Amino acid sequence: MKILKAITVFTTLILLSCNHKSAQITNQKDYEKYLEIKENAGLDFANEEISFWQNKYDEAPNQISYLSKIAGNYSTLFEYTGNIKYLYKTEELLLKSNETYKYSSVGTIRSLGRNYISQHRFKEALVLANKALAIGEGLKETHKLLFDVQMELGNYDAAKNSLNFLKDNNNFDYLIRIAKWNDHIGDLKTAISFMEKAKVEAERNDNKTLKVWMYSNLGDMNGHAGNIEKSYQYYLKALELNPNHSYSLKGIAWIVFSHEKNAKEATRIIDIIAKKHNSPDFYLIKSEIAEFENNTQSKTENLNAYFNMLKHNNYGAMYNKYNTLIYANDAKTAQKALEIAKIEVNHRPTPDSYDLLAWSYFNLGEYKKSLEIAQKYVVGKSFEPKLNYHLAMIYKANKMDKLVAPIKEELLASSFELGPNLEEKIQKL
Repeated sequence: MKILKAITVFTTLILLSCNHKSAQITNQKDYEKYLEIKENAGLDFANEEISFWQNKYDEAPNQISYLSKIAGNYSTLFEYTGNIKYLYKTEELLLKSNETYKYSSVGTIRSLGRNYISQHRFKEALVLANKALAIGEGLKETHKLLFDVQMELGNYDAAKNSLNFLKDNNNFDYLIRIAKWNDHIGDLKTAISFMEKAKVEAERNDNKTLKVWMYSNLGDMNGHAGNIEKSYQYYLKALELNPNHSYSLKGIAWIVFSHEKNAKEATRIIDIIAKKHNSPDFYLIKSEIAEFENNTQSKTENLNAYFNMLKHNNYGAMYNKYNTLIYANDAKTAQKALEIAKIEVNHRPTPDSYDLLAWSYFNLGEYKKSLEIAQKYVVGKSFEPKLNYHLAMIYKANKMDKLVAPIKEELLASSFELGPNLEEKIQKL
């Protein structure tokens, strides 16, 4: 996300001091109790529900609706544990259900579509969304799915059409999507205002699941906007409702690392979360922390652990972006980065994917080709700070220094989101 605010010279000087701790925002006493929790009521309940509905299905295998209930709970297990096998189990059950219904049940079709989005199988998700649309039932729910998948595919005009179909300023699902749209066009302030309105709706309906989702997302967005204290408080609000919410704990760990420069405490938090939520993401964060500490051995170990986890688990295309960025930074693997970037562009031709392609060419020394791709597919089409950093580097390599300065200013304002390692590189632009 691009942070739309000017920064004074004084503020810039403050941001430049990346080797020093920033003002303390977190307090270990606030979140320690969530790290110490051993039980997980949500996880236990999901397992109980699976057992209950599986027994009912075994007794009455003609009741296909039970399969969707079982699938929904396996999806919950994936959210709690990060174990990819649960996501595939959800798919297996939804496929069986859809095949039995001969793809006539729009709710079951949409559920499989959302599962494919989680797997980054966006084109297949779009096929399902269009299938549901053709049936014609539950059009609002179908347009929610269509908006989500079209945004992932970079089909922004089609996404806007679905958003217009949903328009209702008092509807939670519309508000979170209009927020996403404004974030996409670079208006983070408006995006947050819509999310705040959605929060009111979630609180009014007293929906715990939605409130946790809202608070954690507002934690993210406020962090991107530089409202670090507000971000921290939202993560704590999410944890108060769901003490096992690893996403919010990860958000706090990022504040501890990126804002407070406390690598040791951030690593401690990540290590504890990773024991409960087994995801490759945590190795990437730890490798970034190790780089900040100039610990080459630890960085290599964590990257090796990350790739080892990918090797032993089928994550499909879910980590293609991260793999491209890692491979691109090493001359020995830069060509491999290019190959994956080309797959991603074919897979989902978004500005983000084209950025990966441009960045891969940049790291192979093909600066002009990198510039051509960036100018055609990235410039003015995305406001993500990391893409802007790549763009600044591409401009610099092509001796277009006048275009670098304004980007550098914006990047310095986004230093929290980018992290300490990139902050140091930004200063050298």
